[in-house]
Formats: sequence, C-alpha cells, structure tokens
Amino acid sequence: MALLGVVVVLSLMVGRQAISPGEVIRALLPGATGDNADIVRGLRLERTVIGLVAGLALGAAGALMQALTRNPLADPGLLGVNAGAAAAVVTGFAFFGVADGFAQTGLGLAGAAVASVVVYLLGSGSREAATPARLALAGTALTAVLFSYINAVAMKDQASFDEMRFWVVGSVVNRGYDRLLIALPLIVVGVLLALAMTPALNALSLGDDSAHALGLGVGRARIAVAVAITLLCGAATAVAGPIVFVGLTVPHVARRLVGADQRKVVPLSMLLAAGFLVFCDTLGRVVSGGAEIQAGIVTAVLGAPVFIALVRRRTLVAA
Repeated sequence: MALLGVVVVLSLMVGRQAISPGEVIRALLPGATGDNADIVRGLRLERTVIGLVAGLALGAAGALMQALTRNPLADPGLLGVNAGAAAAVVTGFAFFGVADGFAQTGLGLAGAAVASVVVYLLGSGSREAATPARLALAGTALTAVLFSYINAVAMKDQASFDEMRFWVVGSVVNRGYDRLLIALPLIVVGVLLALAMTPALNALSLGDDSAHALGLGVGRARIAVAVAITLLCGAATAVAGPIVFVGLTVPHVARRLVGADQRKVVPLSMLLAAGFLVFCDTLGRVVSGGAEIQAGIVTAVLGAPVFIALVRRRTLVAA
C-alpha cells in the first residue's frame, strides 16, 4: 500500500511539467484554479485513476488464470482474452460506428468471452483435455490472428486509423471517466467474485480428485472463475485497451512475497498490478523526452524480459 501511494504521488507530479507535492495537494483542493490545477485534475488524475482500476483488474485476472489452469505462463494477453476484447471493440467502431462507452464495454466483454471459448476448444482437441501447453499455443495463435485483423481494420480509412492507433497498444490517456464508470461495476463484480473463489482455487491446485474429496464442485468453481476472468479482462480492455504482460508478471512477484495461498496472492496481485501500470504510464511520460510512450508499450518492454526468464526456468509454480 505504501509503494502504491508513492507511485500515485509520482504519477500526479511527473510529466512534461514537473509539479511539487505541495502544488499537487493544492491543485486537488476544491476550487483550485490555475495551470497546475488544470494539469493535475484535468489530465493526470484521470489517467492515474484509470491506470489503478485497469491494473487492478488485469492483476486479478492474471492470478486467477494462472491458478485455474495451473499454468505459470497463463495471462489474459497471452491466452487471447485481451485480443478478443480488442478485436470486438475495434470491429464495432470501424464498421458500425460504435463510439459509446457502454456499447464498447459490452463488445469488450463479448469478445473476451468468445476468445476464451475458442482458445479452450482449440487447446482441448477432439478427445483430449486441454493442457497448459495446448492452451498457451492456442492463445498465442489466436492473439496473432486477431491483432493482424485489428491492424488490417485500422488501415481501412484514416478516421479509423486515427481513432485506434493509440487505443490498440494499450493506454490510459484520454479515456474519460464516463467509460470508467460504465466498466467499474463489472470490475467490482469480477473482483468480489475473484476474492470469493480464492479458497476454491487453493483446493483446485491439489488436483480435481482432491478437490472433489474436499467437497468442492469443480465444474461450478471453474465456471465462476472463468466468469470473473471474462468480466475483469473485458472491462479493463474496453477502458484501457489490450495491455499485456501485467497479468503475467505480477502474480509471480506476489507469490514470491506471500507464498502460494491464493487468498493472499490474488489481492496482492491486484495492488501490485495497479501500481505497476501507473508506474509504466508515468515512466512513458519521461523516457522519450518530448513525446509520450503509451503504457501498453512500456509494460511490454518491462514484462518481456520477465517472461523470457520464466520460460527459461526449469521449475515453474503457478499455485
């Protein structure tokens, strides 16, 4: 929590124009006016809040997905969930002119759900159960196909390209509180469901037979966790775009800190992911000089080395 507070303060202070902590506090007071107030309240506060909410949702979804599949490389981005949500939102905007935040959130949820089903069907085969390796391969393939489609749609016309070129890389800039308010109830439901299912995830980590012996309804538990993942990924993607590697890397850090108990891993992943996404957004403002680098690009740059390190390790533990 202390680290998260530091990151939030830095997000409000750092940018093209640095603002001191005292000026930040004054800018946040009711009735504040002036350039600093316009920057803090009109620009930085909004992107900070959106980064916190989207990061929290992605962190929870990543922890749930890794525990559910018992695959330490599982991630909403790598398994095609984010790409499915992004493709649905892009299709709605480019072909049907859907710019309303409520409609885009619904499209994001639908796309995330369809992508989840497709990845599971591709990973399970005709007679064999879905394995972590098959799910990862199916998700990678679907993600490549969907992002190729997104790029093709973005080139359809100049208006579509201008609207989507920042959105598809993942960003918390100029999203608007209206879009966040639409997605927030879905994220709240997803978070509450995720926290409620943490004891069931501990039981599932022992294997299906042991979970049955403990009295857990394995099928119902998996459906509930899948619903939570879909709500969190779809809503977060509709707000901030397809941000990758947050849900992959953060749960591993959480497990290093508190062990494998999902009752601790899931809430800690939420806090760490929220801070990580806000930190990446803040870092993107200062590393390139005049221009900003969107948060989705920074998370990929920082997360890719961690992903490579995880792949190269011989023993990986997801739960």
